[in-house]
Amino acid sequence: MTDTADTAQSPTLQTSKAGRSAWKFLRDLLVIVLIAIVVSFFIKTFLVRSFYIPSASMENTLQINDRILVNELQPKVFGLAHGDVVVFTDPGGWLPASPPSPDQNSFGQAVNGFLTFIGLGTADSDDHLIKRVIGLPGDHVVCCGASGQIEVNGKPLDEPYIIRPANGAAGAVPFDVTVPAGQLWVMGDNRYNSQDSSRNQNLPGKGFVPIDDVVGRAFVITWPVNRWTWLGDYPDVFAGVG
Repeated sequence: MTDTADTAQSPTLQTSKAGRSAWKFLRDLLVIVLIAIVVSFFIKTFLVRSFYIPSASMENTLQINDRILVNELQPKVFGLAHGDVVVFTDPGGWLPASPPSPDQNSFGQAVNGFLTFIGLGTADSDDHLIKRVIGLPGDHVVCCGASGQIEVNGKPLDEPYIIRPANGAAGAVPFDVTVPAGQLWVMGDNRYNSQDSSRNQNLPGKGFVPIDDVVGRAFVITWPVNRWTWLGDYPDVFAGVG
């Protein structure tokens, strides 16, 4: 006959096993979180990145505070096309100097900065611009033709996505440029309220955006939910421009 005292576990032993189980759970949870952070960082660095829209320059396509996802494989791996909506860093002088942020060491800013680092936050959105590609390298782009439309390589563009005054031209500032190699000519859809190529012709870069400054192509609005939609490049608008 077996003594029950030999088979019953003492409270101390039970507590020890529970402690080891809890530690294993916390250890596994920590590993999962670390893996998720590393994966998010690599996705943000090489594949997809999140931004919010801080201005009205791309209305009505994009509204203030929309959240978007940007495909970072363009233009690094795949090229850009006319009509693509792209996010890029300031080519120099396009954005005003940012005032110092209050409470730099606040917990909220630290969390947002960390989320941005791993690709889940949008703290650096104010340091970037978003516009539509109108001219690719080698294109001759003019504003505006006799019809008031922008012309690319002699073809007038019928642009359904832009905002302009009634009977107003498709651009607020005239220009007649040929896009250099490795550069882009970009414009906001809200043509009379956009700090785009046309308004920066007096800067050293003459309004052109180096392709190397492009972070990627915006391809979807993710927030708010009622504005979820894919962002197209309107191939019909640019058909025949070469």
